[in-house]
This record gives sequence, C-alpha cells and structure tokens, in this order.
Amino acid sequence: MTEEKVTPLRQRMIEDMRIRGMGDKAQKSHIRAIKDFAVFRGRSPDTATPEDLRAYQLHMSDTGVTPSTFNTRIVALRFFFGMTCGREE
Repeated sequence: MTEEKVTPLRQRMIEDMRIRGMGDKAQKSHIRAIKDFAVFRGRSPDTATPEDLRAYQLHMSDTGVTPSTFNTRIVALRFFFGMTCGREE
C-alpha cells in the first residue's frame, strides 16, 4: 500500500473527525466519500458550490450508486462542509 500525501484540508478533516470521536471505519468512509467527490469535480472539494453538489447527486443516481452508499456520501459531505469548512449552506 502506498502512502498518500495528506493535504492540510484532509488533515483538518481528520482532526475534526477525531474531535467528534468518530471511529476509524467511519473516518475512512468519510475520507473515501470526499475523495470520490473531489475526483468527480476534478478540483479541491472545499470550493464546491450548491450546484456542484446537486450535479454530484445526479451523477450518483445515474451511475447506480446504492441508496446506502448515496446516504453515506451525503453524510460525509455534510460533515465536511459543516464542520471542516464551516459552510452550512
């Protein structure tokens, strides 16, 4: 397994998850969800607009993501934007 470089944004999210007492499995799930969103956008996730989030939800629906995975990713995005970025909108 190769070691990934941890960006300051990812490090902050990891710290926020630790503060909230999130377990390792949940942390990995959240990181994976945000990484998938960043790949979809092709740039840093913290610059996303509400329209980007809507487009991502449509993308997940169109590609057959299961309801469970869909919901897990939405929860991760809410955490990321609300806690790590301080953006509630």
